[in-house]
Amino acid sequence: MTRRRRRPGPTPIGAVVRGVLAGAAGTAAMDTAQYAFYRLGGGTSAFLPWETSAGLDTWEGVPAPAKIAKRVVEGLTQHELKADKARLANTAMHWGTGIGWGAAYGVLAGSLPAPKVRYGLLWGTVVWASSYVLLPALGLYKPIWEYDATTLAKDLGIHLVYGLTTAAAFRVLGGSRPPQLGSRGTSMSFFV
Repeated sequence: MTRRRRRPGPTPIGAVVRGVLAGAAGTAAMDTAQYAFYRLGGGTSAFLPWETSAGLDTWEGVPAPAKIAKRVVEGLTQHELKADKARLANTAMHWGTGIGWGAAYGVLAGSLPAPKVRYGLLWGTVVWASSYVLLPALGLYKPIWEYDATTLAKDLGIHLVYGLTTAAAFRVLGGSRPPQLGSRGTSMSFFV
C-alpha cells in the first residue's frame, strides 16, 4: 500500500488571500442565485442595476448592509453619511461581508489537512445562522422565529450556494482540480 504524501498547507497569508478570492466567488454565486429568485418572483431589473442597488438614494427602508455601513462610517468619522451614498454603502458592505467571511473560511480551511467542498454546506449554514443572531441584536432584523419557513429556506439556500462556491473556489485555488465527471479513474475526494 502506498501512502499519499500530504502536501503542506498554505501559509496563513496564503490561506487568507485564497479565502478572500474564494469569498468573492461565493458572493458572486450567491448573488446570482438571489437574482434568479428575484426574476422568478417577477422582478424586471437587469442584473447590474439590481446588484448595485440602483435607485437607492435615501436611508429609508435600506437593506441591512447599508444600515450597518452607515453606522460604521458615522461611528468612525463622527460625520453624517449622506443619502446619496446609500447605494455605494449597501453594495460595499454586502461584498465586504462576503469577502470577509471568505477570509475567515480561508483561515479555518487552510488549517485542515484536506479541506473538502462539502464543508461549504456547514460554512454556508454558519454564515446564514450568524445573520439571524447578529442582525436582530443590532435591531436590523426581526428574531428568526418571526420569519416564515419559505423566507428562511430561500435565504438558507442562497447561503448554501455561497458556502459551497467558497469552499470549491478555495480548493481549486489551492491547486485541486475538479474531477472530470464520467471519466475513468475519477477521484471523488474533491467532494468528500
